[in-house]
Amino acid sequence: MTPHPISRRRFGKLLATSAAVGIGGVTWTPAHGAPAVVRSAALRPKLPSGIACGDVTSNGAVIWSRCDRPAKMIVEIAANESFRNALRHVGPVARPDNDFVAKLQLPSLPPGERLFYRVQFEDLADSGNLSEPTNGSFRALPTSKRDVLFAWSGDTVGQGWGIDRARGGMRIYETIRRLQPDFFVHSGDSIYADNPLVPEVKLADGTVWKNLITPGKIKVAETAAEFRGAQLYNLEDDNFRRLCAEVPLLAQWDDHEVVNNWYPGEILDDPRYTVKDVNTLAARARSAFFDCMPIAGQATDKIYRALPQGPLVELFFLDMRTYRAANSPNRQPVAGPETAYLGREQLDDLKRRLAASKATWKIMCSDMPLGLLVRDGAKDFEAVANGDGPALGRELEIAELLSFMKRQGVRNVIWLTADVHYAASHYYNPDKAQFQDFDPFWEFVSGPLHAGTFGPNQLDNTFGPEVRFTSLPAGFKGGSGPAGGLQFFGTVGINGQTAELTLNHYNAAGDKLWSTTLPPHRA
Repeated sequence: MTPHPISRRRFGKLLATSAAVGIGGVTWTPAHGAPAVVRSAALRPKLPSGIACGDVTSNGAVIWSRCDRPAKMIVEIAANESFRNALRHVGPVARPDNDFVAKLQLPSLPPGERLFYRVQFEDLADSGNLSEPTNGSFRALPTSKRDVLFAWSGDTVGQGWGIDRARGGMRIYETIRRLQPDFFVHSGDSIYADNPLVPEVKLADGTVWKNLITPGKIKVAETAAEFRGAQLYNLEDDNFRRLCAEVPLLAQWDDHEVVNNWYPGEILDDPRYTVKDVNTLAARARSAFFDCMPIAGQATDKIYRALPQGPLVELFFLDMRTYRAANSPNRQPVAGPETAYLGREQLDDLKRRLAASKATWKIMCSDMPLGLLVRDGAKDFEAVANGDGPALGRELEIAELLSFMKRQGVRNVIWLTADVHYAASHYYNPDKAQFQDFDPFWEFVSGPLHAGTFGPNQLDNTFGPEVRFTSLPAGFKGGSGPAGGLQFFGTVGINGQTAELTLNHYNAAGDKLWSTTLPPHRA
């Protein structure tokens, strides 16, 4: 694609606007000045984890990177790969207390443009000693209706499957990158902080999977530094780094960013952990998540959020982990503190945002599925579903939300999720449901990206889900990992002229497995 150039006048207007509103407390300047002092390659700062872009909105975008020493982050942005008429932003300082990561919020950008950015770090101990620039690109949000394409999936480096460089690493991320989506939604379990790696895994065919081992993956994560180490492990993979540089990453979390099936207030009964208090672990994991992901804000901010992506799409990122009550048999007949899942504050905020949204399509980015049974032990449930029958327990919040959307006329809603380690398409039909006060909708499941493959899970008939597609072969017994090829992601494409939404399921090799096209409901 040839980018539409931003004229010097347009950049000047952008610069003036940024300075006027005081973006990030630092104003933009044209990218010129005295040249950096030339140092040998061995002495220059390095970016061991690459660069990333995320949370692209009408207010700008987040740029993330990491240095190998205390250094000042510098970002340049332009409408051309030559960085002619680039704007320069002097960002935060990378410090040792968070492994030298740094990120900054770019200001408002020209809508719809393919923009190019590059990141450098200036050594604090050696003024003028700059790293080699590392380049990336992203597309700013449109204000007019144009085609939109994005991908989603979840579950990375789980069940002991790490990076085997001899096998090409986490190749599914390269498959996604080649499709050049406008952005990528990571639906959770972006790491497995509770799954250490061993150097070798023997495969059924007699070969050996050889994991790259780093300090962040040799034990379960308990300290903030260990959680950051688990996050940064993924960026040891060339495929993932290329994707992050070229495709904005929109992140949410689930359980394995902390520990399997966790809930607030839990006390672990796991001999691997010296820290048993899950609230302590979750706070440290949350800090690492905000440190290492290109997500706007900091650990005190909310992970649930709405990200409008132009007139055709708005994304609603849910947090089904932070506000839930304890896992239980989940059969309470009346809503109360013990049935909390999204929690009252998040649920009310979500309803307000959905009712106010002007986007044609509302995409519910959910870290767990609605109608699949996900168990926590023999008697308790981890997700919404609790078995066939009327809405009970956590299902009461979902029933309230679905009824609200029907009453308010919130149309063109689809749900995207991961978590269960296979791909599926579910049509929720009120005519087949026990609870029927809702409009029909689709839920699309994907994953794993690079982890064990399991399932299929049993469906719960409360909201009437029907299986229209599943990625698993007949008789699948589970347990295979990326060497078996059963790794999955999906894409959502929206036609800029007709507003039709096309959903595709893919495997790691890029083979299209299933597709459907949904027309928009028009009032």
